[in-house]
Amino acid sequence: MLTPIGLLVGLVLLVYGRRLYWLFVAGIGFLTGLALGPRLLVGQPEGMILLVALILALIGALLAVVAQKFVVGLIGFLAGGGSGVLLLRALNMESNTRAWIVYLLLGIGGLVLGLVLFEWALILLSSLAGANLIVVGVENFVRLSRGSVVLLVCIVALVGILVQARVVGGPSRRTNTTR
Repeated sequence: MLTPIGLLVGLVLLVYGRRLYWLFVAGIGFLTGLALGPRLLVGQPEGMILLVALILALIGALLAVVAQKFVVGLIGFLAGGGSGVLLLRALNMESNTRAWIVYLLLGIGGLVLGLVLFEWALILLSSLAGANLIVVGVENFVRLSRGSVVLLVCIVALVGILVQARVVGGPSRRTNTTR
């Protein structure tokens, strides 16, 4: 049940993450809920985990509208840190200490990126988040090597960056994501 939803959310984030800023934030809330749900709700059915993820998505969307700067920093931190942990896992270098260090370092990088280069950060981080969701969804159907996962995330994220930035010209001046 979660795979089709994850693939759909990933595709929307990949292509429209910058334009639908609130949806990007909701998507990160959803991803966080899916990642934390099984750990916090041990033994609970998949439907309960999905409900928690959807609630976190709604909270993220509301915060995106109300407290934009805070949310941009928080989402930059979560997306940067989450991407780092996924990379460690894909390279089979995962350990608790290493994961926390990478999560914190890339999280801080994502936070700074989000605050300094808001439009480009939205493009980069929403493309990475969308690519992560898509590749995780594809892994449910096709067995991929760890190296293939990293390469596929990079390729899919690059496609998202190019689509959102429209290859030339960068972020559109017509699309105002700030309120």
